[in-house]
Amino acid sequence: MEHQSLQAVFLAQRDALLRFLIARGAGDNAEDILQDLWLKLADMDDSNIASPLPYLYRAANNAMHDRYRKDDRARQRDHEWSDINRGTGEASDLPLPDRGLIASERLAAIEKRIGKEGPRVFEIFRRFRIDGISQRQIAEEMEISLSAVEKDLQKAYRAVTEWQEREEA
Repeated sequence: MEHQSLQAVFLAQRDALLRFLIARGAGDNAEDILQDLWLKLADMDDSNIASPLPYLYRAANNAMHDRYRKDDRARQRDHEWSDINRGTGEASDLPLPDRGLIASERLAAIEKRIGKEGPRVFEIFRRFRIDGISQRQIAEEMEISLSAVEKDLQKAYRAVTEWQEREEA
């Protein structure tokens, strides 16, 4: 019996090998697996292979399993990397470190600017905007009129607006 090269048998049986891989569950990866197999065959000495067709089926099956193992390891590695670097692997709602630093610096500058209007203005602004306490409740707690609370909030808002205008300029 004349020896046929693996590449010649591969080309003659390519469609059958493709159907074999699809039937074994390779799905959309079947063409890629066959391409990988073809590249391996190009670098191989096939002179010792007595039965090329069974060898190709076994090699195609092994290439499919190798692909699945490789993909599984990649998914596992990505999952572990995400867990280590993000905590749970889920997208983080936290800002990026540089943006967090910039926001902290801006907040400190705004607080400093409002603080120049006086400690009462800063306290009223903080209680109303950050703590979410009503203007009426702030007035009662500080024993001042509702009008005084409103005027102090207006001072704080003007200070923030002036600060923003200077930052944008």
